[in-house]
Amino acid sequence: MDPKVVSGSGAQISESNFISKVYLWMSFGLFLSGAASFWLVAQPDLLKVIFTNSLLFIGIIVAEFALVIWLSAAAVKMSSGLATGLFCAYSFLNGITLTSVLLVYTGVSVLSTFAITATTFLFFSVYGATTKKDLTSIGGLAMMGLIGVIIASVVNIFLKSPMLVWITTFVGIAVFLGLIAYDTQKLKALHAMGFESEEMQKKLSILGALTLYLDFINLFLLLLRLFGRRRD
Repeated sequence: MDPKVVSGSGAQISESNFISKVYLWMSFGLFLSGAASFWLVAQPDLLKVIFTNSLLFIGIIVAEFALVIWLSAAAVKMSSGLATGLFCAYSFLNGITLTSVLLVYTGVSVLSTFAITATTFLFFSVYGATTKKDLTSIGGLAMMGLIGVIIASVVNIFLKSPMLVWITTFVGIAVFLGLIAYDTQKLKALHAMGFESEEMQKKLSILGALTLYLDFINLFLLLLRLFGRRRD
């Protein structure tokens, strides 16, 4: 990757350094989620309260959605400190809610699926960063596919069709593989546009980290359907 440098009002950072910062923040978000899950598992009383109180659990999920929408829509307008805090809060809360899924599967299968996800994510991310092909059309198709998967998943709440579950799983995996490559390429385009200040560069690195974090987590959950072994 060529070490391009963007110049703005005091903001200079190479392309590789910018992307590295995005990945460091994404990795920190994943670490926070994992730490939150392990912490909650070690607190059986709190674990029971959260997952037996439907109102509390739904409240946490609503808070997650609110944080994602707020950060995605207003990251460039808020301070970098607030953007960072919101990203960390979301990652922690997501770790709490993910505990309900992870407790269904054995620890070994969760770790092995995480490793598969990380390897796959790295491959498609490197592809997105190095390919000369414009992935805009792939990103558009992936977004349409994502909308289709969400609609089908909601419909299947009522249909309860095992076949539809598997269809949405495989389509969803394809969708997020495309999004990983596309979102990584967007980071390069974002860098090429330049940053008006160091503060803006920090905010956009958090926004990029959130996007890739969501790609990673969703791919992990879909692969867990395929490779995860349920506890007896």
